[in-house]
Order: sequence, then C-alpha cells, then structure tokens
Amino acid sequence: MSKVPAELLYTKDHEWVKIHEDGTATVGITDYAQESLGDITFVEFPEVGESFPAGETFGVVESVKAASDLFMPVDAEVVEVNEAVDASPELLNQDPYEEGWLLKIKPQDPAQLEGLLKAEAYQGII
Repeated sequence: MSKVPAELLYTKDHEWVKIHEDGTATVGITDYAQESLGDITFVEFPEVGESFPAGETFGVVESVKAASDLFMPVDAEVVEVNEAVDASPELLNQDPYEEGWLLKIKPQDPAQLEGLLKAEAYQGII
C-alpha cells in the first residue's frame, strides 16, 4: 500500500504539497504516482521564475512505462527546482516525499490551498 503522509496536502492528479511557515510550499509526486509510473528516467522542469495557474502542466515525468504530465496544484510562481532529481530522476522512486521533491513554489492565493485534499481524502481516491 502506498504511503500517504498525514501532514501533506494532495491533488487528484497525485501531486503532494507541503506548506512552509514562510508562505512557500514544496511540491512532489506521491508514492502512489511513482509506483504507478515504474522506474523514472527523466523529469522535465519549468524555469525558476515561471508562473502557472492551478491545474496547468508545469513539467513531465518520464518512466520506462509512460510519460505523465505534472500539474500545478495552485496558482504559483516557481522559486526553486530540485537539481538532485534533475541529475538523478530515480530519487522520485526512492524517496518521493523527502529527497525526491520537485519544486518549491510561492502560492499566489493561499486560500487555494484549502481546496487541496487531506491525506484521508486522497487515500479514498487511490
């Protein structure tokens, strides 16, 4: 069974969001997503400074099985990308919630975070 940490928020598209005290957030893909994809071989990242509306594609994860779009969970600006995952995409398979994070973002409207799923609701989807 996939790990679903209780302290994170989730999207129906299998991204997770961790809110930080400074108003930024970290985004990654869930354990369920990495298990479904299989061995991840490549991640296409956006540029730092790019902004995306909620639900828009911000990148792609490619695996031996498929390519899957990544969707921005809330309206946000990209403030950092995980260079370690860029160099070693397998980190997404090994540790999707810690070392395998994808982006740090600055949400444009923090109220949108309330629309994300709590762990229990996300477990109901998977």
